[in-house]
Amino acid sequence: EALGLFTGIGLSEAKARETLRNGALSALLRRAVLQARSALGPALDKATGTLLYNAAARLKDPKHLGFLVGYIARREILTDLQLNAALEYVRSHPLEPLDVADFEQACGVGVCITPEQIEEAVEAVISKHRAELLAERYHFNMGLLMGEARSQLRWADGKTIKNEVDLQVLHLLGPKTEADLEKKPKVSKARLAPAEKQKVAVVENGDMGTETKSLLEQLRGEALKFHKPGENYKTEGYVVTPNTMALLKQHLAITGGQVRTRFPPEPNGILHIGHAKAINFNFGYAKANGGVCFLRYDDTNPEKEEEKYFTAIREMVEWLGYQPYAVTHASDYFDQLYTWALELIRRGQAYVCHQKVEEIKGHNPPPSPWRDRPVEESLLLFEDMRKGKFGEGEATLRMKLVMEDGKMDPVAYRVKFTPHHRTGDKWCIYPTYDYTHCLCDSIEHITHSLCTKEFQARRSSYFWLCNALDVYCPVQWEYGRLNLLYTVVSKRKIIRLVETGAVRDWDDPRLFTLTALRRRGFPPEAINNFCARVGVTVAQATMEPHLLEACAREVLNEQAPRAMAVLEPLKVTITNFPAPKALEVLVPNFPADESRGFHKVPFHQTVYIEETDFREEADKGYKRLAPGQPVGLRHTGYIITVQNVIKDVSGRVIELEVTCAKSDAAEKPKAFIHWVSVPLACEVRLYERLFLHKNPEDPLEVPGGFLSDLNPDSLRVVHNALVDSSVSSARPFDKFQFERLGYFSVDPDSEEGKMVFNRTVTLKEDPGKA
Repeated sequence: EALGLFTGIGLSEAKARETLRNGALSALLRRAVLQARSALGPALDKATGTLLYNAAARLKDPKHLGFLVGYIARREILTDLQLNAALEYVRSHPLEPLDVADFEQACGVGVCITPEQIEEAVEAVISKHRAELLAERYHFNMGLLMGEARSQLRWADGKTIKNEVDLQVLHLLGPKTEADLEKKPKVSKARLAPAEKQKVAVVENGDMGTETKSLLEQLRGEALKFHKPGENYKTEGYVVTPNTMALLKQHLAITGGQVRTRFPPEPNGILHIGHAKAINFNFGYAKANGGVCFLRYDDTNPEKEEEKYFTAIREMVEWLGYQPYAVTHASDYFDQLYTWALELIRRGQAYVCHQKVEEIKGHNPPPSPWRDRPVEESLLLFEDMRKGKFGEGEATLRMKLVMEDGKMDPVAYRVKFTPHHRTGDKWCIYPTYDYTHCLCDSIEHITHSLCTKEFQARRSSYFWLCNALDVYCPVQWEYGRLNLLYTVVSKRKIIRLVETGAVRDWDDPRLFTLTALRRRGFPPEAINNFCARVGVTVAQATMEPHLLEACAREVLNEQAPRAMAVLEPLKVTITNFPAPKALEVLVPNFPADESRGFHKVPFHQTVYIEETDFREEADKGYKRLAPGQPVGLRHTGYIITVQNVIKDVSGRVIELEVTCAKSDAAEKPKAFIHWVSVPLACEVRLYERLFLHKNPEDPLEVPGGFLSDLNPDSLRVVHNALVDSSVSSARPFDKFQFERLGYFSVDPDSEEGKMVFNRTVTLKEDPGKA
């Protein structure tokens, strides 16, 4: 019956069957068709059927369906243009009753556009562009004429306008000639050089940057769906109450229509790479739209919070380049949250419960026997909770709602006899995330509450609680988490790694916490670029670490000045050194752009090269130093040739004696190698992946658990490396490219006389890595 009903309005059988598979849509369309048939008779033309289908498919609030179908059935809404305006009107006016006169004016009901009006409008537009039309003829953009005519006659039929445009253009220009039928020659655009192509200047968050795309460009997919400030009610699923519009009006008066977001970390651990995405999204979206972003600590669990985490979190936000509009805490609002909890009880929407934690865990716990206890009783018991008359786990305050995942009556308050680092012993009851988060958003007049996908099950409770208390209700938007392979980011698991000695602390450079990435030498711009390239989508993104490393190389190539270092030194004595004392060699900080300056490096008769840059016998394809095979020393203008190989008692090569010659007076060598002379001793730490498998937490990949998957070669320490003296004044976190070796950063462990460097990344991706 339904199939015949849908094909009867012009749907193909395939489209009708597809519609039937969507229960909600087919029910609405059936209602619409039956209502229209009762007014127009059983035979509905295809144009009417299309309007009915579009109304049923695109209407967000089904309560307005009958209202719209009435206009379609009475032939007062005749075009898709009018229907679009009608759907937008009911979406923008969620409260009943609708102003019928205002609605009809907004939808062009009763507006009649005569052929004479269309003719006059098109004539005026063609007259305006007459000179260009005569010059370009049929190569002129006719869409421009259509657009300008339509803007003057909003409700006119598009086909009629097009026919009139075609007719008047033909009258002006005559029939098309062979020249008119030829394709318009393409205007060749000036091609960008490769470097320019990669680094187009963009404005990101109000600042000029050089990235392939700005953050907002990367957000286009999801962010363009966002409501404008004050238009929260246009969001799917948003609950409209009789007071909604008044609350939104007050909200706009306070914010001035400004976008407001917040980044709400728990101060019980260090931020990781996934948080970088959240920071970029929240701060980036606000700044890109001229708005503000709060840094709000979710400090509702004093048992796990430490001052060092508060400090580290803010440091990392600012390190990534963002300044919070305000730094707030959930605890700033404890008094207001408590007052609202009392109000929630008085409204019959919350109750004190005595079920144990283990009883209410999971998705199908037994209903609370105390759910319907009298309001006055819950008020008294909640006061007893506040005064400490109940032990931990003996009583909770629960809200009366069922969440999207089926979880019933989430906890709003629990008893904890733990002093709070900010409020001291004032409270022994603390609010939960489910209770606190949306209300803090409401207090701070957040416009877009951006959170990861796992919080989608809490969206209904978010809307419910604000509306239950009749306060301003923001909108929650969810996006997919960012995860990396070959790592763990869970606070609990990182603590286990620290406790077992697998890593030194939260900032161990093998981890992917933000403090660890900073210590290893990753520039904040690289992390931001990585987040922008991942983009913001609903789907969870799991990325390979080498993609982040590639972003680091791009930034460091521009930021890190060159220096020379030798990890495994081999002494080389130049027997015919051309000067009685050390020479000074000028080395460009950035060889590709010598305008960025030079630094001086001493060049003495004793230099040190890498052990691997010398072989006693040169194999086929080997291009570096060997007896009979000279090499150049980079930046010196000299070529060295082996004269004598000195070995220790075990036969290991410990020194080379060489002669040197000016490079312009000798045959060009096969290779130029790096070196150091009068160097500084340093320690170099070389890092590899901490885990052997891509998913160390997956029991199928790693049956023994993540601690059994540690890579024994994740850290190699070179204790006696040498570096040229140009880095002597470097400070912790300063970055360099050690020629031919990779990008390195000064570690905070550095001391007077002994610098420590962390290798951030190699110069090129290791092809041996998965």
